[in-house]
Amino acid sequence: MQELALRSELDFNSETYKDAYSRINAIVIEGEQEAYQNYLDMAQLLQEDEAELHRLAKMENRHKKGFQACGRNLNVTPDMDYAQQFFSKLHGNFQTAKAQGKIVTCLLIQSLIIEAFAIAAYNIYIPVADPFARKITEGVVKDEYTHLNFGEVWLQEHFDASRAELEEANKENLPIVWQMLNEVEKDAEILAMEKDALVEDFMISYGEALSNIGFSTREIMKMSSYGLRAA
Repeated sequence: MQELALRSELDFNSETYKDAYSRINAIVIEGEQEAYQNYLDMAQLLQEDEAELHRLAKMENRHKKGFQACGRNLNVTPDMDYAQQFFSKLHGNFQTAKAQGKIVTCLLIQSLIIEAFAIAAYNIYIPVADPFARKITEGVVKDEYTHLNFGEVWLQEHFDASRAELEEANKENLPIVWQMLNEVEKDAEILAMEKDALVEDFMISYGEALSNIGFSTREIMKMSSYGLRAA
């Protein structure tokens, strides 16, 4: 009831809402674009999984089109320059890892960090979204769990060989997520998305993925602490 009341209080057509939405909408569009390209890039490194990675890439491209439609529905032009800058550090780290053939790092950035970030954002957004965007986002979030699962399964099957690189990649990339969450806090708040809820949902999804891969609770707590150092 509280969620419904909160959504009814939002003015989706106000200039304040639309201004914030122009950046949030751009972030999710760019996030899906990054994911699309990342899965295509990983298909070059994991040729045995090429067909599945191409399938995941196509799903991400479809998601991007859905979120573009959400912006058009509110007559909002997404600020794509802002969104590309928002993802620039993760993008750069992924491209560096790809160039070095470090598939474990690529999987951590895309299949764990970016997917867990997306799941958190979409879960917190759905209760306060406008009706059109809510329907789109509910469909997208179901797919994101499938994408998270691909990375979990591959890394779990290669856990012993991947452990050291995973820990190093986590150390380098998790602080970036905290910087991203801090940067988006004000715009998210205008859309009735609380930063604390975003952080909590992200850490739950990310921690569960690390657990499924093979890390102990103690190890996950240590790995998670690297994000807090950037808070």
